[in-house]
Order: sequence, then structure tokens, then C-alpha cells
Amino acid sequence: MAARRSRIPATKYPVERFTLDNGLRVVLTPDRSAPVIGVAVVYDVGIRSEPEGRTGFAHLFEHLMFQGSENLEKLAHFRHVQGAGGTFNGSTHLDYTDYFETLPSNALERALFLEADRMRGPRLTEENLRNQVDVVKEEIRVNVLSRPYGGFPWLTLPPVMFDTFPNAHDGYGSFDDLESATVADAADFFRRYYASGNVVLAVSGDIDVAEATELVTRHFGDVPSRPAPRRPDFTEPDLTAERRSSYTDALAPLPAVAGAWRVPDPVGDFAGYLPYVVLAEVLTDGDASRLVERLVQRDRTVTSLGGYLGFMGDPFDVRDPTALLLQAHLPPGGDVDKVLRTVDEELDRLATDGLTDGELARTQARMATHLLRDTDAVLGRALRMAVLEQQRGEPGLLNDLPRLVGDVTEEQVRAAAATLRPERRAAVEVIPGGAR
Repeated sequence: MAARRSRIPATKYPVERFTLDNGLRVVLTPDRSAPVIGVAVVYDVGIRSEPEGRTGFAHLFEHLMFQGSENLEKLAHFRHVQGAGGTFNGSTHLDYTDYFETLPSNALERALFLEADRMRGPRLTEENLRNQVDVVKEEIRVNVLSRPYGGFPWLTLPPVMFDTFPNAHDGYGSFDDLESATVADAADFFRRYYASGNVVLAVSGDIDVAEATELVTRHFGDVPSRPAPRRPDFTEPDLTAERRSSYTDALAPLPAVAGAWRVPDPVGDFAGYLPYVVLAEVLTDGDASRLVERLVQRDRTVTSLGGYLGFMGDPFDVRDPTALLLQAHLPPGGDVDKVLRTVDEELDRLATDGLTDGELARTQARMATHLLRDTDAVLGRALRMAVLEQQRGEPGLLNDLPRLVGDVTEEQVRAAAATLRPERRAAVEVIPGGAR
């Protein structure tokens, strides 16, 4: 008898959508329960869109967007947000770049002015460019070059799995590429990708929809109209033979391994993709999960284990091609081949024998809890809706995600597990370099 499916309700956050004459798409989701707002501006450009010879440029340009704008000097954005009691940041992903603020609701117009001003034009000067190249290089030194397991596996596994530059290259960037960037390169990147037709603005929280609509139109309506660039086709054929690679990390004290398999298109085949999202959690989420129980607790062949969809860890903000990843750290002298063989055994067992009683419902309840928690805060809601609007034209899908995760069946999870064969896997091994 099939296990009883989890019953998870949908949320009911309201969604208002409209598009300005210049192509800017806007999503508003009011919530008057607390006097706070989240503002998210998401540009449809990320690491995959970087031209060859300009690795790291999407992230570098994110930094440049904080260096002053048409009417504001350097650091003014920081001062105005923090002076209103707010917080702000930005981040670069494979498929988009976002900028965001959390503020008291009486500072809505301030946030909209700030974002509209830099959408018209950031201050792209030689001084700002050279300064931010140095900042990004320091980030690479701190987060990759001087850190054990730096870049593992999000930088080290894609070149094993993929063949094309957009999917395989180092998104943090090489020092040579960063240092050779010019102001003209930055201006061209801005004209091409930071076009009004390539952006989604989302505002969530304590807003009046009519007032917010008027303010958005006032501040963004005269942003020059430029259409979105044509998005290249980044698809690649699936693997037909296992790919393995290894490298020595001089700072790593213990061996590690990561493996990945391609999964269905997260946007074009969402129904086929969802079972893999659930499968990753069945395998690795919590002490009772399949691989944690086997590899960590019983066999003790690994000391830690994680699994997720997408190289940057969020299953609902990535386009095709992407992958289901598993990564593990091993004890001294650990056997990577044995770990991978055990993973294969557990996948075969799951596909053949199915799940234990309550295993799927328990996993789905945890996943729904995480989804609900992540969008309970107004900023989390704005960011999620902005990306869903950008990639799918469906910001209201946020309301249905917990329920859709709960609707995945045991048969679908088993079928997904059956596709994760060794011949479709890419794996990268970290060899410790002697640090103790």
C-alpha cells in the first residue's frame, strides 16, 4: 500500500502585477501586519551570461552598482538606506543578479528612488572600476584561495560536468580577466543587460497597492526604455559516461567528494523536476535521511553529507541546465570510490524497494516548513516573487510551492532515483594537501 501523502496547505499572499511602458515588470504583494517592506530588483543576467574573457564580470558589475548613480555620489545609497533604519545588499547568481532592501514602510519612496536612480545609470568611472576589481580579487583570496575547500563544489564541479563556457567557467573570475576589464566593457554590459525590459521590481509588505503603483510609476516610468536582450540557449547534452576529476587542496585537512547528475528543466518541465527536489531531501536532510543514516551513522565512511538542487543551492531560482548535487567530507584516509559505490547502492535500493512508512511525509513536511519560513519575512517574499516572475511569469507560484512539494508521490521519487546512474554522474574529489 502506498504511504499516505502529506497534506500541506497553500499560502494566500496577494499578488498584483503590471508592466510599465518601458518594459519594467512590477509585482506588489501587500501585507499590513507589520510596518515593514521588502524591495527586490532582479536583473535577468548572471554568471552564465558573461562573455568569454570576462569571467567574474556579472559579480563585478554587482559591486559597481553600489558605487554611486546618476544623482547620487558614492556611498549615498548606503547612507540613505541605513539612515532610514534599513538594511540592503545584492548578490549574483547563475541566472540573475538581485539588489534588495528591508526598510520601515514609511521609507518606500526612498527605496524606489534609490533603485530607479541606479537603474538609469551607475557611476562607471575608472576609479570605481579599479577599486571594485581590487575588492572582488580580495573576496576571491578570502573565500576561495585562502579557505579550505574554497570553491568546492560550486566552482570545481561545473567544468567536470559541462563543456560550454557559459556553464563551465569560473563565475568568481580569473584575476587576469578582472584586471583587464575596462569602463567601456562595463558600459556595454549595462546597456545590454541592465535594460528596463530585463528587470523585475517586487515590493512586499506594508503597502497600499494604489499608492505603491503611483510611486513606482513616478520613479521608474521615465527610466529609458530598452528591450531585454535575447537570452542564449545554454542547453547541453546529458552525460553518457561518468566523468571524474580530482585536485589537491593545500589547505584541506580531509578528503571530500561531490557528485552531480543532470535533472529535468526546472522551468520547462517543472512537474518532472519537482521529484528530484524532494529526492535530494529524502537522501540527505536530517539524521534519519537515507544517506546520512547509511554513510555517516552506520558505515562512518563520511563525516558530513549534504544534497541540493542547483550549484548555488536554491532549487527554485535556477534555469536549465542544472543538477542534483551530493557532497561529502571523509575521515582521514577515506575511500571516495567506496562512498560513491554506497550512494549507487542506496539509490538502487530506493528505486527498487521504495520508501519506508512515513519517510516521504516527514521529508515533505520539513521542506514545506523551510519554504514557509523563508517567505514569511517580507524580503524573502519579494525576492522569491521577483525571480518567479522573471523566470516563469508566475510570481503567485510562491503560494503553491509548499503544496506542490507535498503532492510529489513515492512513485515519482522512486522513478527519479532510478535515473541517477553512475554513467550520468560527474564527480570531483578533493585530495587533502597535508594541512593538519
